[in-house]
Amino acid sequence: MNLLSGRWKFGLFLASCTAFMWGVLPIALKGVLTTLDPMTTTFFRYAIAAALITPYLVARKKLVNRHKLTSVKLNLQLLLAGSLLVCNYALYIFGLERTTPEAAQLMMQVAPVMLLLAGVLVFKERFSILQWLGFGIFVSGLLMFFSPRFADIFVSLSDYGIGLLMLATAANTWVGYAIMQKFLIKEFNPEETMLVFYWIGAIAFLPFSSFDALSELTKVQWSLLAFCGLNTLIAYGCFSEALAHIEASRVSAVIAMTPLVTLLLVQLIPMPGIVAESLQSVTILGAMLVVTGSIMTATLKSRS
Repeated sequence: MNLLSGRWKFGLFLASCTAFMWGVLPIALKGVLTTLDPMTTTFFRYAIAAALITPYLVARKKLVNRHKLTSVKLNLQLLLAGSLLVCNYALYIFGLERTTPEAAQLMMQVAPVMLLLAGVLVFKERFSILQWLGFGIFVSGLLMFFSPRFADIFVSLSDYGIGLLMLATAANTWVGYAIMQKFLIKEFNPEETMLVFYWIGAIAFLPFSSFDALSELTKVQWSLLAFCGLNTLIAYGCFSEALAHIEASRVSAVIAMTPLVTLLLVQLIPMPGIVAESLQSVTILGAMLVVTGSIMTATLKSRS
């Protein structure tokens, strides 16, 4: 039975909004990190999202499964998933601090691709030959994009190299979180789990936050900080709504374009505090292959 609305143009628009929001996010975070430390910045990301989503869900009476919170097993699963997401946010922000927005977004494409591979191992899903081809193209693209930085990664392990390792680890912790979320979604609706995760994150980052530098933030930076908090809610909302109008494979294909959004914005619009990657023919081709491989891996599933 087809449960899609048929409003495919609106669905593509929503998916494009998600890609744009996620593409802009590392740029906004970089703008805040020139003054605010990573832990405090991430605390505000969680706290703003938690403060906004809580009254909304209560008013809309969306917390229909709250009685299940008496289960020790479910509470432990929620805590584990929330902790993995906290690790993801922490590793991402520290990795971003040491690298560039383009590098961060390309490396984070590892997450959805690894989740598809995890589906083969954990959920016994099938992986088509074309998906394996897409995976090979994806890995080749990553190697090509970061090839000028191999010395930073494999020889000197510079600050940039450490940042890339953090981002790669962040992508894998997100895979762990996503697997846990697949189990939790059988007991809770997505809004309920995100509410719990936002509060876990806000509480986890609060003790490590310092608010002394808040007075040094400019009006632009305050706006960027607010945007970072709103970003997850808006992007997630657009993503969820897009799935009601077009197939998940098409949504995935559009979202795979996120690194190109970041790359174009950083390269074409000079911004204070943002250092752009030095692009060469090999890095440009690598970025294109990463996106192409991501789209192939997400969409060319076996029909049998």
